[in-house]
Amino acid sequence: MPENEYWLPLFPLNTVLFPGGILPLKVFETRYIDMVRDCMKREMPFGVVLIKSGQEIGNAAEPEDVGCMAHITDWDAPQLGVLLLRTEGGTRFRILETRVHKDQHLEARVQILGHGGPSLLMKEQESCANTLKLVIHDINVKGHAEIGDEFESPFTETLHLDDAGWVANRWCEILPIPLKARQKLLEVDDAQTRLTIIQQYLQQHEII
Repeated sequence: MPENEYWLPLFPLNTVLFPGGILPLKVFETRYIDMVRDCMKREMPFGVVLIKSGQEIGNAAEPEDVGCMAHITDWDAPQLGVLLLRTEGGTRFRILETRVHKDQHLEARVQILGHGGPSLLMKEQESCANTLKLVIHDINVKGHAEIGDEFESPFTETLHLDDAGWVANRWCEILPIPLKARQKLLEVDDAQTRLTIIQQYLQQHEII
């Protein structure tokens, strides 16, 4: 098997995870609790993929072809049979083949996508980053005001506002766009292209 391909446990969800994004999860199905415990034991991520057809609960759902690795950064077990996770999006991947285990948890042979480093924000894209900074600040302030000390920011502590990919990915999470549109944006390989699409949307809707 090539170096950029390996088998990865999958967590099909009705959400799209982007690199650098924060995704809290409540895990209660036995198949996923076992999967998560195995990932923590082996210190490895699992793959989050948007459901193409099927449901989150029950038989294994059919996933979209491109997903994002989820690294567990924190966890808690508030009661028996429930795990609360805080995960951070890592590298994107493409599914090459899948297999379903007896407990209906899904595993895939994946190809890692986008090993390149940060893509420097261009001058004409600075308005995207500046407005994003204000939006993130507003979300965090409102969250603390409404929830108090228990508020957990949906963003990483460090803001990579000079990285075109990071800026594009955060807008993809924040903007009220359909899941299928988010998925299409995740599938865009070039960070500059993704941010260009986002910038056009922001301009058309007079956000910037």
